[in-house]
Amino acid sequence: MCGIFAYINFLVPKQRKAILELLINGLKRLEYRGYDSAGIAVDGGNEDPEKTEQRQTRIIKKRGKVKNLEEEIFTQEDLDFDVEYETHCGIAHTRWATHGVPNAVNSHPQRSDENNEFVVIHNGIITNYKDIKKFLESKNMVFESDTDTEVIAKLIKYLYDNRDDENITFRELVESVIQQLEGAFALAFKSWRFPGECVATRRGSPLLIGIKTKTKLASNYVPILYKDNRGNCASVSGPELERSFSSTTDFEVVGEAKEAEFFFASDASAIIEHTNRVIYLEDNDVAAIREGTLSIHRLKKEQGESMSREVQTLKMEIQQIMKGNYKYFMLKEIFEQPESVINTMRGRLNFEDKTVSLGGLKDHMNEILRCRRLLFLACGTSYHSAIATRQLIEELTELPVVVELSSDFLDRHTPIFRDDVAFFISQSGETADTLNALRYCKSRGALTVGITNTVGSSISRETHCGVHINAGPEIGVASTKAYTSQFISLVMFALMMNQDRLSFTTRRQEIISHLQRLPDMIKQVLEMDDEIKNLAEELYQKKSILLMGRGFNFATCLEGALKIKELCYLHSEGILAGELKHGPLALVDEDMPVILIMMKDGTYTKCQNALHEVVARKSKPIIICQAGDDEAKETASRCLVLPSCVDCLSGILCVIPLQLLAYHIAVLRGFDVDCPRNLAKSVTVE
Repeated sequence: MCGIFAYINFLVPKQRKAILELLINGLKRLEYRGYDSAGIAVDGGNEDPEKTEQRQTRIIKKRGKVKNLEEEIFTQEDLDFDVEYETHCGIAHTRWATHGVPNAVNSHPQRSDENNEFVVIHNGIITNYKDIKKFLESKNMVFESDTDTEVIAKLIKYLYDNRDDENITFRELVESVIQQLEGAFALAFKSWRFPGECVATRRGSPLLIGIKTKTKLASNYVPILYKDNRGNCASVSGPELERSFSSTTDFEVVGEAKEAEFFFASDASAIIEHTNRVIYLEDNDVAAIREGTLSIHRLKKEQGESMSREVQTLKMEIQQIMKGNYKYFMLKEIFEQPESVINTMRGRLNFEDKTVSLGGLKDHMNEILRCRRLLFLACGTSYHSAIATRQLIEELTELPVVVELSSDFLDRHTPIFRDDVAFFISQSGETADTLNALRYCKSRGALTVGITNTVGSSISRETHCGVHINAGPEIGVASTKAYTSQFISLVMFALMMNQDRLSFTTRRQEIISHLQRLPDMIKQVLEMDDEIKNLAEELYQKKSILLMGRGFNFATCLEGALKIKELCYLHSEGILAGELKHGPLALVDEDMPVILIMMKDGTYTKCQNALHEVVARKSKPIIICQAGDDEAKETASRCLVLPSCVDCLSGILCVIPLQLLAYHIAVLRGFDVDCPRNLAKSVTVE
């Protein structure tokens, strides 16, 4: 939710127009996260850019899309777009409304006063903002927005105006502010009091730094500066190199570059076109950029904590976050699934000797094999991937498997034992409820395993071990290829757990053989796109759609219904076919569209019973079935015939027609497929 992007250039001359275009483009790369307004803050003044008094911060904000903000910026008649800055800090933000309706006043950046002395952009929620606001109002500060963020901007000005030390640094001010904040946040600050500087910090919301220099960095490690009780700082700039700093040392030089550009962003997709060298900030890190130098600080050292942050190299390519010839990212990602499932299996599945090796779990397999039970915690689509594979995991591991919605799991304060193994599934690796569930389980001694699509995410860093699903960047808010890659990752985990069981050899080999054929089978399903588009034309004016199935495909119904709700704004419900007579059958009549998934597996006969029950109520069901099912073709008003597949993998093939159906219905209804209303890609608040 929301998007932060900041750009700082030091001794790299840039015209204001170029800076503005760079900030706007950064926001466009973050549009998929979900937002309803956008804004930027840059240096003002049209004369000598080196004179501080002429560099009062200029804020421009606009409700709606980034395109609206872009138009607003470039129609500003009093802005000289040709003025050049050797050193400059610009911050930009896309806001997803939580406190206060979407409008220009509530948009970010939020300011400290009418002179824009301090400005801040913020992802997350400040839970104690009412108390801070009440205090500041008692000090005669006047608030202009309904946001929780404005208290941060007002608080930093209050602390600056009432400082004891005239030489206080920007970073020290920010540290004083965040000590007063409760909740989740990623923040970036700018002030004309500290020209060319930017300070950013995070707690519970993702933030990373991009580094671009002309000379090679002196080290792949950035030292962390800690302040002890005496006000002294200490740092380690590598695994073994120890140094100490006096209290007057504000920052540590990274490399020897004189010219440097830095980027702060919520997501690597906003940075990759500029640099592939990044640092992922940890909770309570404070990153300060001053005079072309980056420093990372913490107020205190936690036990066992790393003393440095590694500069990592992104493997992402710019082409991966471009739409190419597709109209929408979602359609591109649906059609990328033959490749994304190969990438998920690559290097892990040996099709010749029928073995599986998940390197991220290898060191912990003995502990997992001895566990008491397996827990899978997730939200939304990720939760459905766990439901989809639960039956197979139970079958191959013969362990109790519990699948929980992360939010409900936390609400119940569920008992956790030291011999539990808990899996946390999240495409972004930043899902707030799942991350909080992880911390809850970890504090109670359970082994924690992450299943994510984002290297460097909070879940990937905080779990003991895990699997990166390698689906590639997913930009569309409605998850598609991440779902199928999560599905396959969990299937591979079940196979790895079962590898030494001779009695399951035939079953295991059958599954691996079908995994090898899966990319080709997905391509066959994608060739049905025109057929599915025709079906969408029959359904797009309906008010509700029911999806029914059981066994391995109950989760497919849940996921298909979720896609229709997300994209089409239609009521849609995934129903367990065995529960039809216990209530949902009352909804069925000749006007209610019913999609029934009826595959040749252990539940086929029971699904036939459900089929006859809905037909008896004058429904004309649409059936998703396997090739050769003549009975289904005779009974259904329309059939979507899929390639034959082993039962536990049929959910991958069955979900793709539903993804395409949701896409085509949304297009026919005139909706933005990639950015459905009220939703965000990365849900970083509870």
